[in-house]
Amino acid sequence: MVSMSENVRQPDLSGLPPTARSEDTVRMGSGQLNAASGSGAPSGDPAASLEAAAEALQAQMGGTKAGTNLDTLVSRLVVDQGLATADEVAHCLEQARQLQREQNQKSLVQLLVDNEYVTKRQLTRLKAILEAERSGQKIPGYRVLGKVGAGAMATVYKAKQLSLDRLVAIKLLPRKFSQNPQFIDRFYAEGRAAAQLNHPNIVQAYDVGKAGEYHYFVMEYVDGRTVFDDITKQKRMNEKEAIELIMQMADALLHAHERGLIHRDVKPKNIMINKEGVAKLADMGLARAITDKEAAEAEAGKAFGTPYYISPEQIRGEKVVGPPADIYSLGATLYHMLTGNVPFDGPNPSAVMHKHLKAELVPPDHVNPKLSTGISEIIEMMMAKDPKARYQSCRDLLVDLKAVREGKSPVLAHREQTSALAGLASMEAAAVVEVPQDATRPDAGIRAWMLWTLVALLAVSVTINVVQVLAR
Repeated sequence: MVSMSENVRQPDLSGLPPTARSEDTVRMGSGQLNAASGSGAPSGDPAASLEAAAEALQAQMGGTKAGTNLDTLVSRLVVDQGLATADEVAHCLEQARQLQREQNQKSLVQLLVDNEYVTKRQLTRLKAILEAERSGQKIPGYRVLGKVGAGAMATVYKAKQLSLDRLVAIKLLPRKFSQNPQFIDRFYAEGRAAAQLNHPNIVQAYDVGKAGEYHYFVMEYVDGRTVFDDITKQKRMNEKEAIELIMQMADALLHAHERGLIHRDVKPKNIMINKEGVAKLADMGLARAITDKEAAEAEAGKAFGTPYYISPEQIRGEKVVGPPADIYSLGATLYHMLTGNVPFDGPNPSAVMHKHLKAELVPPDHVNPKLSTGISEIIEMMMAKDPKARYQSCRDLLVDLKAVREGKSPVLAHREQTSALAGLASMEAAAVVEVPQDATRPDAGIRAWMLWTLVALLAVSVTINVVQVLAR
């Protein structure tokens, strides 16, 4: 039985196929951060809601609730988001001053709508950005530009680091976890783990700390998409493109493993691709030092990871979890990329994880016949149930991936397949049963000759099959 601990870390079910989406939605819904909850603005009028959010932020910053300071805040937001030009905003500000002289005052927000520079739908989005900035104002040196995403464990904002004038991503720990030492320790552990890694294919960590009631983690901002976005859009990715991305991830994981860290949550949503096509491994939230015996003892018997990509040893909560666990998850990710299907599916996470432990993997080239034999062999070796039967390091994996990219057979995975066939041949040969002969019967010699002829034919057939496999 797989143990899942609510107060430690439930597997992230984000990115589940439709069969399990309802459970994912419930989980995300119950843990969703509501950064906008600080504003008591009425929700029926977008203009009034935006103005209330702006006033709340202005008050928090120490400004006044009305006048030019508030208008400046709204102006800057509208222009930064590209919703209106500086000239259009200046036009509305001039209108506001004219109406004020005529004792017929209208707010800048209302005038932006009246002049059709900004729509009511856009006002709703601006309100969320303002409220995100209100949360981020307590982090000195950063200006929050908007919310990137939210999950049960954190909300991520896009921000500008003022001292270096660069874009960053800021992860905030939810308030409901800010008094829980266990969650706080894990949050800072993620920052420390990421800070140990410096690789072009890993999201870089910049800072971690506390400002007021907020625990924050500042990291590299990746302007792009995730592999999961590509799978959703394309269903099946091109083999050559997928190999290039997975090679980048294998190189990133090799860097982490050589520094004593295992990721434990490799999946399509944690592989980001920037606009230059560079893949970056994200989210070190479950990363652990391979030699951390204390953490291994504390987590023994608990499953940490995402059900669709988790390795069997992680499901069993084994104390010894090493690089082959990440290689398994990377293999499951590659399987999903190339077939459009997760390796194992089920009505709930427990059923999926049980299949990782017991069910036979359907070869990827059986799902997608367009795949080369070589890439299918690599995935099958990556996803072997026994960690010892997988690639033992990402360095070995890269050797085979480079071979397939060049149109050759994967050296290690092909050898494993050949050894398996040879073993099967030996079993078949050993399974031939000798028939006792009655020397007194006149046809005994003929029967013995026929038997040995059949044995010889079987041996020739097995030899031919092995030679054909080697020649592929």
